[in-house]
Formats: sequence, C-alpha cells, structure tokens
Amino acid sequence: MESMRSDPNASLAVKILIAGGFGVGKTTFVGSVSDIRPLRTEERLTERSIGIDDTAFVEQKTTTTVAMDFGRASLRTGLSLYLFGTPGQDRFWFMWDELAQGALGAIVLVDTRRLGDCFASIDYFERRGLPFIIAVNCFDGAARFDPKDVRIALDLEGDVPIVLCDVRQKESAKQALITLVEHVMSSISRRSAPVS
Repeated sequence: MESMRSDPNASLAVKILIAGGFGVGKTTFVGSVSDIRPLRTEERLTERSIGIDDTAFVEQKTTTTVAMDFGRASLRTGLSLYLFGTPGQDRFWFMWDELAQGALGAIVLVDTRRLGDCFASIDYFERRGLPFIIAVNCFDGAARFDPKDVRIALDLEGDVPIVLCDVRQKESAKQALITLVEHVMSSISRRSAPVS
C-alpha cells in the first residue's frame, strides 16, 4: 500500500458492495455515481412476486435486481472503486458470498420507513468482519432522523459511520463512498497497530 501512495501514477482498484433491502436504492446509487454505463440485471416485477416482495412505500417500483448491478467510480486519479450492487430479496442471497469475495468494504443503504429491511445486510457484514457504513437514503417525503437515532434503532457499534445521502445525486453518493474508504483505511490501521 505504501508504494501506491508514493507513486502518483500507480493505480489501485478495489471492490465495494452496495447492499440493503428491496427497493432501497442500490441500483440508483450505482447508476448515479458510476463513471461508466452501469451493468444492470433487472427484471420486471410480475404477479408471482405478490406476497413475496414487500412494495410498501415503493409501490411505483416495477423492476428488481436479480443478480447484481455493476459500475465503476473514480475518487481520485489512480483509485477506482468497482461497485457491486447486491440483490435485496432473501431469495437471491445465495449470490452474496460470491459477490463478497475480495470486497474491501460495503455500504448498507437504509430506508428509515422500512428499517427492518437492512438488518440482514448488517448481520451479514458483521459476521464476515467486513467494514461497512450505513447510508440513509433520504427519500422524498420520508421523515428525517438524526444519525444518532438511526444508530440506536439499528443497535450499531459506535465506530460504524452513518451518513445521510440522496442516492440520485452523484456528489451525495460519492461522499458515501469517500466515507466508506476512510472507514476501511481506519479499520486497517487499527488492526495493524502494535498491541502495547
């Protein structure tokens, strides 16, 4: 890592997961921040998903990710983030282990109107020991909550960053990525620090 910092022309690519419940904005996040045209594996919702996919608060949703979303974002010269958006429904969770292979960290998107939908993502990353942050997607018309209150509601450790964002806005999504990268670097520093 040190050699990468000393060589301004060196490039570094890292894998980041974008996770969260159904309809929380993962596809929109990847699409808004990606420097390339994102790859999407969306299919139309059909009658077969009635009673399986909870569309409360996202009634206008007509498609769902069935494998992953993929995009690439550059935070600065020489640093590329490969973004993998996970599917939100539990019937597609069998793909998460494959998607998580080699990931440096994750962003868990949260919709405060459906807070319970993000617990599976949080549990997954905590069990794997993968650094993650919470990004509260501020939907139009949804109540706004202080990050301290979100932390209490999610029963999160104090070192997990929580940011408010609008995933439709590139700069807002990019700030969430910057927060994640800073958190990952801090986590690596803490793990490699000598024990006294």
